[in-house]
Amino acid sequence: MTASIVGWAHTPFGKFDTETVESLVVKVANEAIADAGISAGDVDEIVLGHFNAGFSPQDFTASLVLQADPALRFKPATRVENACATGSAAVHQGIRAIDVGAAKFVLVVGVEQMTRTPSAEIGRNLLKASYLPEDGDVVGGFAGVFGKIAQAYFQKYGDQSDALALIAAKNHKNGVANPYAQMRKDYGYEFCRSESEKNPFVAGPLKRTDCSLVSDGAAALVLTDSETAKSMGKAVNVRATAHAQDFLPMSKRDILQFEGCTVAWQRALQKAGVQLSDLSFVETHDCFTVAELIEYEAMGLTPKGQGARAILEGWTQKDGKLPVNPSGGLKAKGHPIGATGVSMHVMTAMQLAGQAPEGMQLKSPQLGGIFNMGGAAVANYVSVLEPVK
Repeated sequence: MTASIVGWAHTPFGKFDTETVESLVVKVANEAIADAGISAGDVDEIVLGHFNAGFSPQDFTASLVLQADPALRFKPATRVENACATGSAAVHQGIRAIDVGAAKFVLVVGVEQMTRTPSAEIGRNLLKASYLPEDGDVVGGFAGVFGKIAQAYFQKYGDQSDALALIAAKNHKNGVANPYAQMRKDYGYEFCRSESEKNPFVAGPLKRTDCSLVSDGAAALVLTDSETAKSMGKAVNVRATAHAQDFLPMSKRDILQFEGCTVAWQRALQKAGVQLSDLSFVETHDCFTVAELIEYEAMGLTPKGQGARAILEGWTQKDGKLPVNPSGGLKAKGHPIGATGVSMHVMTAMQLAGQAPEGMQLKSPQLGGIFNMGGAAVANYVSVLEPVK
C-alpha cells in the first residue's frame, strides 16, 4: 500500500508573541483537515511532532491536537521526537500507519515555539541534541558544534567561505518568494560573504548568515492510501522513505562524511527505483550552510570534499540541474524544530501539486526529495514524493 498526502496547512514562520503551541497546533490541524476535504471525525490517527526540550512549559502535548475539534476526542494521538528531524519522524510514523492498513486517514502536525525563550536557554536547549559528555560545554550551543565541523572541513578541504556565502545567498533569494518564510530578503552574496556589524562571526568560520533562525510555527498534513487519494481533490504520493540513525557521539564517526545521510539517501532512492539525477528538486536540512555543503556530498551530488562545486557552478540554484531548497530552506524559511520536517513535506507536496506560491513554483516538477536531519547527522530521514499520475 502506498501513502499519499491529500491535504496540508502551514503557518508563516517567525516570532509570534500572541500565539501558543496550542493555538498553532489547532490552527494548522483544522486547516489541513479542511484542505483535505474531510471531517475531523474521518481522522483515524494523530501524530504530533514536538521537540520542546525546555522551549515550552507545557509538555505531554499530543492531546493538544484534540483541541482543534471535539470529533478528534478519543482518536489515537502520539507525540514523537527525534531532535531536529522530529517533524519527519512524525510524517514517517503516519505513513507506516497507512502502509500497514491501521488507518485510512492520519493527521500529522509539527509545531515549535522557540522565540519566547531567552537566548542563552535556546542554546542550552538545542545542545541537548548533542552528546553532552563530549559537547555539553561547547560555546555557542549547536552553532558551536557546527562551527567545529566547518573548521575541520576547512582544514581538510580548504577555505570554503565563498561556497557557504553562495549557499546562504541562494536560500535567502529563494525565500523572498515564499510567503511562509520568516526572512524574505535577498541579502546577496557580498553581504553573506563579508563580516560586518550586521553579519558577525558566530562560531568558527560561521557568520550569522550561515545559521538558521530561531522560529515559531507549525505545519500539518493529511495522509491516506493511494487508492482513496485518487478520488480526492489533490494528492501527492509518497514513493519511498528511509530513516538511518547514527551514533550520537561525533567522536565515533567521521563527522565530515554525514554517513547516515548517505545511507538514508541510498535506501530511499533504491526503494523508489530512481537515481538522484531523476529528482526535480530537493528540500534539504540547511540548519547551517556547512550542513547543506556536506549534504551535497552525502546525497551523491558531488564526490567527497567537492561539495562547493555544486553551488559554485550553479547546480543547486532554482534554474540549475538540481534545485536545492526552492522554499528558502531553514536558512530563510525558519527552523521551528518540531515543525521543520512537516514543513519540508508540505513545501514539496505544494511544488509537485503545482500549488507552490507564485515565484517559488518550479516548472512541472516530477520527483521531489526531502532530507531532514536531527543532531549532527544523527537522525537522518529521506522521503521521495511524486505527483499522482
